[in-house]
Amino acid sequence: MSSYDSVKDLPLEIDGYELEPLEQEVARGFTLRRTVVVLRGGGEEGRGEEVDYNPVIQQDFQARRGELPLAGEHTLDSFSLLQSGQTDYRRWGLESAALDLALRQAGQSLGEAIGRTPKPVRFVVSTRLANVLRWLELYPGLRFKLDPDRDWTDEFVAQLTGQGVVDTVDFKGIYRGDFGSPPDPELYTRIAAAFPEAWIEDPALTGDTSRALEPHRDRITWDAGIHEWSDVEALPFRPRCLNSKPSRFGSVRRLFDFYDACQREGIALYGGGQFELGPGRAQIQLLASLFHPDAPNDVAPSGYNASEPVADLPVSPLELTSQPGFRS
Repeated sequence: MSSYDSVKDLPLEIDGYELEPLEQEVARGFTLRRTVVVLRGGGEEGRGEEVDYNPVIQQDFQARRGELPLAGEHTLDSFSLLQSGQTDYRRWGLESAALDLALRQAGQSLGEAIGRTPKPVRFVVSTRLANVLRWLELYPGLRFKLDPDRDWTDEFVAQLTGQGVVDTVDFKGIYRGDFGSPPDPELYTRIAAAFPEAWIEDPALTGDTSRALEPHRDRITWDAGIHEWSDVEALPFRPRCLNSKPSRFGSVRRLFDFYDACQREGIALYGGGQFELGPGRAQIQLLASLFHPDAPNDVAPSGYNASEPVADLPVSPLELTSQPGFRS
């Protein structure tokens, strides 16, 4: 039985819903806005998180309180089909809340439903360059996923290589707009050689960058372009490992089918997130604990997103508790 087959027929009773705004200043002058989807029914409550980065989209969504035709008796699968016209981020917010509610109404944890036991989650931290060494002063065992660019001096690269703490370097060559970075064969060559054990995520492949990375091709992983298994089949070569960000998949079916296909094809996974502020963070941690716990998962507790390093945070591996629903 597939992972999705294990949950698709769960009964789902929805009496109503709420949309709760979330916001957090994540950098000086920049406030991130999100929406928590709260589905209620049968005396239970299910929660999910809409993670679109556009604050106008979040405000428009929150203004639609009471307008969505969600109430009624469904299965998880029939509810999913009703969301097929939504954007992936919106659909994931709704479907993750529905999965949480359906499991809670059934009195099951996600692990019990799909026959997997949650394990402690190994995590890495994504942070600003200036904070890496400061974080290490507080947590000497911390490991990182970092975004190299031309500002990385030879001196700083040497400091990082001496520490041996970088698990993934993300070139962000697949992103567009403000998040994207142009192809840079010189940078790729320098960083790939400096961190010979690190995964190389989302390089922009051109003739020059492909030649630069040819000796390191087995370390190349993909993230931003992966929304379903067919995206893996369309890659220029079969990867050894991929980054899985659940909200990119939109539907529970697409995500679970992707997990099953990667297991079948022997492709390793590590998890990532979209700067979740609410229930979404616990959900990506739970998925990592069930499908790829011993990987460089970019699912650190929210305290590690502080603009300045702080003490007394949980350390890796992260111990999770098992409880009914899609939550930990």
